[in-house]
Amino acid sequence: MAERSLRGTNLSSLSMESDENVVLSDRQIVRYACPQGHISELPFSVEADVPALWECRCGEEAKLIDGPEPERKPTKHVRTHWDMLLERRSIPELEELLEERLTVLRASRGEKPRRKRTA
Repeated sequence: MAERSLRGTNLSSLSMESDENVVLSDRQIVRYACPQGHISELPFSVEADVPALWECRCGEEAKLIDGPEPERKPTKHVRTHWDMLLERRSIPELEELLEERLTVLRASRGEKPRRKRTA
């Protein structure tokens, strides 16, 4: 088996291609600035659509210098557990359920039942 293996080559990590006769597309250098003051210079093809926002190395959103204002997509309101609960129940229903559960809890502890509060 050793006679059939290729010796002297590392096929796993080295490419046998060369850069000869390869024509690279025209490039432009695009600059982005983030709120922290970092400037990022990135090469893009002249034919490429240049994004208005780019993630800076610090994690902030960097804006294209001398470019159009980026379009902000409308964001959805984050629904909390409480918001979803209020979609299903009203406040008086929730107060009634709370009172029922407190009665069950107090009974399991051996406490005396309390009178209902009136508003």
